[in-house]
Amino acid sequence: MRLSLHRRFIAPVAFAAIAGLTLAGCSGGPGTTDTDSGAEGDGTVSVYGTISETEADLLEESWADWEKENKIDIQYEASKEFEAQISIRAQGGSAPDIAIFPQPGLMADLASRKFLKPAPKAVEDNVDEYWSEDWKAYGTVDGTLYGAPLMASVKGFIWYSPAKFKEWGVEVPKTWDDLLAVTKKIQEKTDKAPWCAGFSSGEASGWPGTDWVEDLVLREAGPETYDKWVANEIPFTDPAIKSAFDSVGDILLNPDYVNAGFGDVKSINSTPFGDLATSVSDGTCALHHQASFFDGFIVDAGGEVGPDADVWAFITPAAEEGSQAVTGGGEIVAAFSDDADTQKVQEYLSSAEWANSRVGLGGVISANSGLDPAKATSPILQEAIKILQDPETTFRFDASDLMPGAVGSGTFWKGIVNWINGAPTGEVLTSIEAGWPSN
Repeated sequence: MRLSLHRRFIAPVAFAAIAGLTLAGCSGGPGTTDTDSGAEGDGTVSVYGTISETEADLLEESWADWEKENKIDIQYEASKEFEAQISIRAQGGSAPDIAIFPQPGLMADLASRKFLKPAPKAVEDNVDEYWSEDWKAYGTVDGTLYGAPLMASVKGFIWYSPAKFKEWGVEVPKTWDDLLAVTKKIQEKTDKAPWCAGFSSGEASGWPGTDWVEDLVLREAGPETYDKWVANEIPFTDPAIKSAFDSVGDILLNPDYVNAGFGDVKSINSTPFGDLATSVSDGTCALHHQASFFDGFIVDAGGEVGPDADVWAFITPAAEEGSQAVTGGGEIVAAFSDDADTQKVQEYLSSAEWANSRVGLGGVISANSGLDPAKATSPILQEAIKILQDPETTFRFDASDLMPGAVGSGTFWKGIVNWINGAPTGEVLTSIEAGWPSN
């Protein structure tokens, strides 16, 4: 499983985990696992997260030399039950020194309950130097920085064949209307559906569709509306959100435009999201919307990714030409302890030194501005880094990761599936909104 996908398979338990904090009051209280501020440490720092398998091996490799130089043993533990267990551990007095949170909302909840330690000054200095204000905000609660960003992903890439575009006489679109015009022209020239999509992902089915909607909310309505939507200050039934659904529907609900090589519109729900790579690689599918991690799927399918290769990608265009807004994901590193060794590890993980070390090992990117894009192991990852480092870029974290799990990985995912199956948009929006917790 690729790094960018970790949160998709653990998010459904997030809301239950947060709620569990209020139910486990008899097992301890905030701060029961903390060491005294400024304590020396014992040379060992425990780190807990969701990054597993090959990616976990690379994570440990990324800090191996630093461990030896600083005589600190970083003991990493991965768990598929992270979001439930981190809350239980915090409440029960057995939290790790450091946690790598895939969802800023869960980190913020634990910080607001005083389980987490404010970030040391050295960490905040790194964040101020190497990350944008957007990224810093995801680690900040009530004006205090608790967490530093780690890795990142860029969503909303549209994958296509440069050779086919040239053959069809179409260019990379600069606006959403241009994209619809390109779609129409390809359909007319080939007499086939240009787009392929797959929303099937086990218990997490539907998430690729929420990514589509999030892209359109940000690009059509702007970051202020996006932020209000995430906070439920405007509901799913708001006209701005309905407009985003309608725009996505111009492609995904159009039987002339989907589902290339797989079937009709409803086949989107039964098509595993990873199965699309082969069709994109061999040209059966002309257009596909997916995050930067799709690069690995293309390579695994035998395709080459690059501006002049089999497959390349451009960011989903905005309503107006020149707008640079993207959605994405990533992790936030925060600590339950503040002994000297823990603070040293936090500082290192927030540094450009660590970002260059990990990205150079392959498969991931970071929004750290001190990262050399050339360290990335593929052209699309290099392109994603440039987008994240561009001061003109407006970045917003994946909305479904920021919403309560009952909505983001609950009614939102289910609603998208129902929508593809033919449920009316208004009915779907009402059902999604009904998932919001009452308090």
